[in-house]
Amino acid sequence: MTYRAPVEDYNFLFDHVVGLDGVRATAKYEDATADVTHAILTEAGKLCEEIIAPLQREGDLHPAVLENGVVRTSPGFRDALQAVGEGGWVGMSSDPEYGGMGLPMALNAAVNDMMAGACLSLQLAPMLTQGQIEALEHHASDTLKSLYLPKLISGEWTGTMNLTEPQAGSDVGALTSKAVENGDGSYAVTGQKIFITWGDHDLGGNVCHLVLARLPDAPSGVRGISLFLVPKLLPDADGNPGARNGVSVVSLEHKLGIHGSPTCVMQFDGSQGWLVGEKEGGMAAMFTMMNNARLGVGAQGIGVGDAAFQHALSYAQDRKQGKTAPEGGADSILGHADVRRMLTTMKADVFAARAISVCNSVAIDMASATKEPAWIARAALLTPISKAFGTDTGVAVADMGLQIHGGMGFIEETGAAQFCRDVRITPIYEGTNGIQAMDLVGRKMMDGGEAAFSLLDEIEAEVEQARVLFPRLAVDVWQACESLREATEWLVSQKDMQDRFAGAVPYLGAFARVLGAHLHLKAALADKNGPREKLARFYIKRMLPEHAGLLAHAQAGAEDLFDLSGEELAI
Repeated sequence: MTYRAPVEDYNFLFDHVVGLDGVRATAKYEDATADVTHAILTEAGKLCEEIIAPLQREGDLHPAVLENGVVRTSPGFRDALQAVGEGGWVGMSSDPEYGGMGLPMALNAAVNDMMAGACLSLQLAPMLTQGQIEALEHHASDTLKSLYLPKLISGEWTGTMNLTEPQAGSDVGALTSKAVENGDGSYAVTGQKIFITWGDHDLGGNVCHLVLARLPDAPSGVRGISLFLVPKLLPDADGNPGARNGVSVVSLEHKLGIHGSPTCVMQFDGSQGWLVGEKEGGMAAMFTMMNNARLGVGAQGIGVGDAAFQHALSYAQDRKQGKTAPEGGADSILGHADVRRMLTTMKADVFAARAISVCNSVAIDMASATKEPAWIARAALLTPISKAFGTDTGVAVADMGLQIHGGMGFIEETGAAQFCRDVRITPIYEGTNGIQAMDLVGRKMMDGGEAAFSLLDEIEAEVEQARVLFPRLAVDVWQACESLREATEWLVSQKDMQDRFAGAVPYLGAFARVLGAHLHLKAALADKNGPREKLARFYIKRMLPEHAGLLAHAQAGAEDLFDLSGEELAI
């Protein structure tokens, strides 16, 4: 199967469904014209199809290894990452003052989706670097910015995020890494971090670590955490990598998937680092990077899901098995109703997740360009939905792709299993999807649901306009939207957060279903009687009804969750 980048999908979304007109109308992004957008997507597609995609199997079969303290990357990764850097793809949305293009996040997210679909293991390196760039742009001193940003933006250096420790996973406040002042403006950072993606490599340049650690006498918990920039190699006076810092790789994790991505256990032994942001302001600074990463991880799920769909469709078109319906196309398994159901479900869900992600990135761009509170709230509301639904979709679609292969999907040589193994990490890292859902019903509803209700108002207004062409579909989406509104009203009325958290995951799933139906309906309006209208009918008729069961679950409260004791669970 030859990977095909979703250039056409993104052009359609930007031109007809979500629209970049509002973004382009701002002074910040006025240069991102339709011609520029189309040209960039086309070139990104070529990069992904011709240079990155051929490394998908290479990275899986020839993973990164640790040899004598040096991380050896998979064959071909050096040249591909060099092409990514030289093409300016790392700094697409970065500040032009330091060499970035200053393009909208919506465009950057689209390219991240394509790269993840081509080879997730490789895409992780530039994505994490982009997150570090954003954190430094917002929180670092001018000195640090001038020294590090040009190298990171050019792709010469790479960036990482170091939060997790053996005893401090989602509970970051339990970390024990420490930092003490050196007396020269720098700090000595000591501690061990685990699960550090692209923590080291042999690609040249420098590896720049953002590390969470605690200063002496700092309070316990997350409030006492500070953020430090710790390079693998200490830059000299000219900014070139110099002496080795006290940073080393203890081991590489043996993982289910993304074998081409070196996931490191990192040791910091009095490593020289520099404070980023304010003392004890580490979590605020790191969350800048994490929010970028959450949108990016959602795009990873979508990209891998799309690639799994393409792989399964290619197999189904050639596979002959049993008597099939004439409309199936020749005598392949495409004529089997259940195979057709799975493939259409895969395609419909990938489009829905992709469209939601675009809405999220457009809101981020509008928030950045206008500073308007409504756009800031919209971007915040959509981020946990984009991350969780995008990655859940990736897992589900990859699983269906394997199912379509039948027994051959269980055989590694077909490549179907790799999509399942690779994408399975995405609902876990950068905040598990359960945490995303709790964030949605907790922090994101601290406004009494105002941001959610505002979005639902917009959806219903647009659905009303669709009644002329698609009366039945519009009614279905409008009614689902009303059901979601009622569930949201119930949710914000709950004072016991356990009652909210108990139904958080199904609530997020229902919200995504309604958003997906709305965006499919908009696609249908732009493609009447075309394939996108047909796909929208499938989604709204067959997949949108899931929202009802999800909302019933969401409003069930927490009491029965704890009816079974721990001992009874074990019986």
